[in-house]
Amino acid sequence: MESKKQCYVRKLPPNTTSSDWVRNLNSIAALMTITIFGFIVTGAGGGTNVSGRVYNEYHLGDYSPWLRKRVEDPKYWMTIKSCILGSKTCGDIVMWSPVDYLTRDMSPIQSGCCKPPSVCSYEMSMMAQDMDCFKWNNDPSILCYECDSCKAGVLEDIRRDWRKLSVLNVIMTLLLIGIYCIGCCAFRNTQRAETDYPYGENRMSKVRPRWDFYWWRWWHEKRRQIY
Repeated sequence: MESKKQCYVRKLPPNTTSSDWVRNLNSIAALMTITIFGFIVTGAGGGTNVSGRVYNEYHLGDYSPWLRKRVEDPKYWMTIKSCILGSKTCGDIVMWSPVDYLTRDMSPIQSGCCKPPSVCSYEMSMMAQDMDCFKWNNDPSILCYECDSCKAGVLEDIRRDWRKLSVLNVIMTLLLIGIYCIGCCAFRNTQRAETDYPYGENRMSKVRPRWDFYWWRWWHEKRRQIY
């Protein structure tokens, strides 16, 4: 009697399997959340064309408040400014001639931190100037590092890199969802295949796949006709 009962014992996977699937699902949800947040934060911004110039200029007000709050914090900005000074980003354009400024491109940080905004005109009354024009100084250790345009250039660099990372996250999320779906199907099929009891919640609707049953029946009909 015991042996007969054993034939109907349902073989279940370890208890940890379900928690593994839940953990994987949570990972996918977290990655999707980060990706969506990245697209929202980096949606605003971008450069503005400057007449007669190859490079663009950037304005702090064009970026998301969440990003602006980070660079406007003096503690964070001191660290960022130290990195820019250490990288000698502005050293590459110190020796540019006026023609170079007309014909050569700049990175967002170079455009915002290494020169005054193009709207500045120091021949006219200073009262009509942009605030960044007052912050500009020819001293290599000052330049326009305290300008809003410099902070905007940093945000543009961050925005571009984060945008690329968000696209990569989308690809990874789709790949993980595909793997998760395949794994779920394989897991359910394994559960059905390992159960010995023919009835119940996890029973297989067909012992053979439909295509196999069809060709099996077709072959036997042909054999009857031949013999």
